[in-house]
Amino acid sequence: MLAVNGIRLCVLSSLLLLSPLAAGAEDAPTPRPVTPIFQEEQAAESGVDAVYNGDWEFMVGGGVSTFDCDDDGFPDMLLPGGSGKSVFYHNESKKGGPIRFKAMTSGLEVDKLLGSYAIDIDGDGIKDIILLRLGENIVMRGKGKCQFERANETWNFDGGKAWSAAMAATWERGNTWPTIAIGNYIDPEADMEPWGSCTDNWLHRPETATPQRKFANPLPLKPSYCALSMLFTDWNRSGIPSLRVSNDREYYKGGREQMWHVDPGKAPVLYSEEEGWKYLRIWGMGIASYDLDFDGYPEYFLTSMADNKLQTLVTLPKDGKGPAAYKDIAFAKGVTAHRPYTGGDWHPSTAWHTDFQDVNNDGLVDLFIAKGNVAEMPDFAKLDPNDLLVQNAKGNFIEMGLEAGVASMNVSRGAALVDFNLDGLVDLVVTNRWKPAQVWRNVTSDAGHFIEIGLKSEGGNRDGIGAWIEVKHDGHVLRREITIGGGHAGGSLGWHHFGVGKDTEVEFRVIWPNGEADDWQTVAANGFYWVSPRKTAVKWE
Repeated sequence: MLAVNGIRLCVLSSLLLLSPLAAGAEDAPTPRPVTPIFQEEQAAESGVDAVYNGDWEFMVGGGVSTFDCDDDGFPDMLLPGGSGKSVFYHNESKKGGPIRFKAMTSGLEVDKLLGSYAIDIDGDGIKDIILLRLGENIVMRGKGKCQFERANETWNFDGGKAWSAAMAATWERGNTWPTIAIGNYIDPEADMEPWGSCTDNWLHRPETATPQRKFANPLPLKPSYCALSMLFTDWNRSGIPSLRVSNDREYYKGGREQMWHVDPGKAPVLYSEEEGWKYLRIWGMGIASYDLDFDGYPEYFLTSMADNKLQTLVTLPKDGKGPAAYKDIAFAKGVTAHRPYTGGDWHPSTAWHTDFQDVNNDGLVDLFIAKGNVAEMPDFAKLDPNDLLVQNAKGNFIEMGLEAGVASMNVSRGAALVDFNLDGLVDLVVTNRWKPAQVWRNVTSDAGHFIEIGLKSEGGNRDGIGAWIEVKHDGHVLRREITIGGGHAGGSLGWHHFGVGKDTEVEFRVIWPNGEADDWQTVAANGFYWVSPRKTAVKWE
């Protein structure tokens, strides 16, 4: 879909045939992946009972944010309340034990919250939070020990007045403060005909003064079409992330999926069809990315209503001239997830938050999708279970939501796949409209080994946003781009999890946002490691 600052020629259709996932005798049966097993922790035990309430104004949103705000290693959590107050949960779990949270006052308790993302804005090593609301968005500065205070005025952050359900952040080269994109849905004060009116998304860049200590006035991104997910991603490995926007509405005005050039010191410019950005029109809800075919470039999964997409880069010009191209491989890979797989309701599905995580630690990432009717739309499934699509050795995905125990029929929205009890297995939390959030502990007994990596970078970008973590496993390299954004209305900031199968030692490296690559280093599997530029990994106990 895109023209590029080219790196090399790649034809993924050929690579897929030669990939380690596709290699081997075609007639040989592909072993079935290990079935992940999740055990639901009831609210009385987990301590999590937040409900995403509200009428039609809260049909979107419901995002989950996880982050460690007291430096104990365990991820804490903020859940939105919709029309009610949001709830902050401190993680009280013990390593390897049941998942336990305790609601506590943090300063993040606000009404009309649609979602949130953790980010260290001022580079002090303490997590801050951006609250996406129906109405004014709020930047909350972290004070330490899970306490936060409003910083809109101090940091010149204009919170606007729209419904905001998407966010993404990057550090443009030369800047010590982040550039933040806010995806706005509807301006409630604008013309609501024919039904609702999309309003401009905003780009918040830091002031040009040095040192940077506040934001410049927001820059509208025109045109905008009711964004529900945004992601800064270095899709072509050029070193300059672009802004991908998944749009939900206004097709009568030309609404479509977007990708923006966001080059340092320049105004944002949309990628054009001449550059290869093909016309794509879906009810865009969420974005997830991961390098599924080990070629060094991420694939993108896009959730929608009945028409989910999985896009892979097919061509990338060697000299940077001429268009690049993506193609959809959702059907070929078994991830269309277009209707319920159980429950007896065969109407089309409605998909929201999505994420790639390895839930059985076999070294192949899997795909989770939160599902739920907008409200009571008669042409779409009312019984719409969440999907857990597990990847097999040929790179195809198998639905295991029912066997895994996560096939909830609630009206789901946001989610997070995070190792809450630090046992090396990715757990799950899902928010629901009108019903309490659900927490599942991953108890897969025959899962593989793992490694979890935390980044401690230098300068303003303390969490290494924009870095790539590479892990060698089974003859190929697992690659994860470190981002803030994607999903739907929420994301996770903390440990980065990799399953490594039967490996007892793991070789990995980090390519930092400035392009500098650390040397490969070897560590023992089943450990948590902090990594800083040009330094040996430090094991966290």
